[in-house]
Amino acid sequence: MDDRDTEDFGAAGTREQGDGTNPGRSGLVRFARPALIAGSVVAVICVALLVIIFVLDSFNATVYSVGGKNVTDATDEARAIRDTYAAAKVGGIIFLVLGAVAALAGGFVLYRERNTSPLIDEDDDGQDWDYEDLAGQ
Repeated sequence: MDDRDTEDFGAAGTREQGDGTNPGRSGLVRFARPALIAGSVVAVICVALLVIIFVLDSFNATVYSVGGKNVTDATDEARAIRDTYAAAKVGGIIFLVLGAVAALAGGFVLYRERNTSPLIDEDDDGQDWDYEDLAGQ
């Protein structure tokens, strides 16, 4: 093993100093990338859930109307069919909005901080190594 200082690499490949802090990455910037990823995943899942719910709702309305009835009637049966997926629709829309807001906020913070705090590489001596140099050719 060589006698250079060894540094830990933390989450998402960022270089951390020995005491666990990352210079220049404090406050909201630390949470921006996880918020962007989590918000995007939540939004995609909610969109898929809402598409499935609306397809099932349309299928139920179509099956109900085959007998000559209308799903917009004021009957108890039609109201029950309309309200079958109401809670799932409202929950899906709420989580979709929350996920989109989290993703947009994370993206905005990352965009705003993109050039303010570069990673410090203490081992970089200014040399540019290409494949031939590394392969010994």
